[in-house]
Amino acid sequence: MASSTLSTPSPNHNFLKHQSKLSTSSNRFKSSTTFLPPIKSSVSNPPPSLSTTPPPHPTKLPIRKIPGDYGIPFITPYKERLDYFYNQGRDEYFKSRIQKYQSTIFRTNVPPGGFIAKNPNVVVLLDAKSFPILFDTNKVDKTDVFTGTYTPSTELTGGYRVLSYLDPSDPKHTQLKNLMFFLLKTRRNHVIPEFRSCYNELFGTVENELAKSGKASFGDANDQAAFNFLSRSLYGVNPVDTELGLDGPKMVQKWVLFQLGPVLKLGLPKFVEDTMIHNFRLPFKLIKKDYQRLYDFFYNASGFALDEAERLGVSRDEACHNLLFTTCFNSFGGFKLFFPNVMKWIGRGGVRLHTKLATEIREAVRAAGGEVTMAAMENMPLMKSVVYEAFRIDPPVPLQFGRAKRDMVIENHENGFLVKKGELLLGYQPFATKDPKVFDRAEEFVADRFVGDEGEALLKHVVWSNGPETESPSVRNKQCAGKDFTTLVSRLLVVELFLRYDSFEIQVGNSALDGLDVTDCTAVTKFLTALNPNPSSIRVILELLVGDQSLLYYKELVGRSQFGNGMRVVALIKDVVHYLL
Repeated sequence: MASSTLSTPSPNHNFLKHQSKLSTSSNRFKSSTTFLPPIKSSVSNPPPSLSTTPPPHPTKLPIRKIPGDYGIPFITPYKERLDYFYNQGRDEYFKSRIQKYQSTIFRTNVPPGGFIAKNPNVVVLLDAKSFPILFDTNKVDKTDVFTGTYTPSTELTGGYRVLSYLDPSDPKHTQLKNLMFFLLKTRRNHVIPEFRSCYNELFGTVENELAKSGKASFGDANDQAAFNFLSRSLYGVNPVDTELGLDGPKMVQKWVLFQLGPVLKLGLPKFVEDTMIHNFRLPFKLIKKDYQRLYDFFYNASGFALDEAERLGVSRDEACHNLLFTTCFNSFGGFKLFFPNVMKWIGRGGVRLHTKLATEIREAVRAAGGEVTMAAMENMPLMKSVVYEAFRIDPPVPLQFGRAKRDMVIENHENGFLVKKGELLLGYQPFATKDPKVFDRAEEFVADRFVGDEGEALLKHVVWSNGPETESPSVRNKQCAGKDFTTLVSRLLVVELFLRYDSFEIQVGNSALDGLDVTDCTAVTKFLTALNPNPSSIRVILELLVGDQSLLYYKELVGRSQFGNGMRVVALIKDVVHYLL
């Protein structure tokens, strides 16, 4: 889904109650912080007026009629909604139709339909070749398709259609996106120090919880840390010191539910959820007071940005509702989803990956004089690859939509398909970014996938930001205005994790919400000090730490204790680590 915002560019259909519990080790690495290069963004002139409509794009591939149909009005969409949410689930819903039609492009219905979305018909795009058509705003219209076939009431956004729902051809789009660029540019020097401060507080909370109960909720702590970080870095205000207090994350969560309820699976009893949530809009008056509190907080905190909005021709009231939306819905929502997923995938990578990351990150920071900077992070190729791979395999924005501006041919790897003007296109990103014709081992998390020239060449297929990773946001497109901001803070999460800890363990369970994983980390894993010494694990660690010298250390271990004295083994390994770090 398209949006030009500070962070994730579209509704996160898996938004609510996503928890992660973290287990950590106690090895710390302290450093100071500076921020050198600015966050990159592209600010363009307003889009030119559209010229005459060109003919459909020619293709050398055989033309095939788009398979699938929409069935009997109301009845078929209702049945398919049950399949989408309950009988099959979203992934299997799309996968079964790929198999049925032997095509990654087909027609079907998507929720909610019923009384709040009269036309559930879409043309689905599920491969890496067809998916990018959704980024071409010369070919697709982004007006009111942010949430797909249904559009929430503007009551939820102060009576305004906010930036995420605007096509670049709308003059208001240029004004509002330039406002977001201004905010990022003005506050860029506060991002790294505020992130490190907020997430050091988070890790402290996690450690205390681990000490008390043996497990800790990363998800709950992350919600508050993310909201505090966004408020402090972008607006210079700590919400805890205002009337908002600690209530922000919970109020945002309720507000998002009222917007996305019809396209979410919440884990309620099937009949209740489908009858009440997927058929009717929840009344705004139930959260009006909460939204007013959020609005008052952002209005009071964003005076400098509201001044700039007036200069750009946007009223202070409209600008404030847009700032609230981009900060809370897009940015906070993205961090709420994506950060636990990063923890999940890195946690599954195990000790070998953790050791490589810790070594690379600490060496780069040490070479930068002990400071965490953007320049230092550019010298962490594995860390950068891990973040890109998390965006690829588990994008925080699963669905994108666009309405065809004209008749055109859309290609997948085998065929061309004629799409008519006005048809709604839906792309499911987790399938497009796991296209086996583009990525080897597409279903696997490959930590070093994007390392080196060949790996970097694949970045054009990483499209979490509503555009290729190799391109930049501008007022002419719908790519996330905060693309580089989001990438930066995602990298910072990994850097902070491995500056502070050596390793951690996770336990992944299922969430009631839309089939999401919940990442629970249980036991404290104090890598090297709580190691169960055995020949294979020690040899692996030494190979990672000292390379060619590992055999000498390995022989020394055998000579000392034959692995019979765990404390002596650990002591020697600690000596090696102390020498290296």
